[in-house]
Amino acid sequence: MLLQAAAETGAGAGSSIVSFVLIIVVWVLVFYFMLIKPQKKQKKAMEDLHNAMEPGDNIMTTGGFYGTILDIVDDTTVIVEFGNNKNCRIPMHKNAIAEVEKAGSAEIKDDEN
Repeated sequence: MLLQAAAETGAGAGSSIVSFVLIIVVWVLVFYFMLIKPQKKQKKAMEDLHNAMEPGDNIMTTGGFYGTILDIVDDTTVIVEFGNNKNCRIPMHKNAIAEVEKAGSAEIKDDEN
């Protein structure tokens, strides 16, 4: 009798370990697909955006300032011109740029028919 009860307990413990491992695997997969993968996708999109920047492109910084790229100094630094008076030229890191609008891509439409 005692041996039979011990064998049943051992089998129950084995299945509970398997179910515990499966639950952990499911949670790891959920975290990967909900947190890690979208973050990697967003980082790749920002890298592509920064690599496609050229002088003359209009940008918006992470602080909300709008400007125009004058020069790309190196892989991390660009010279940006802010304002209408053409006197505000600031070197800034590419990571501070949130959006890029390619030069000449904006269309002006007349409302006249």
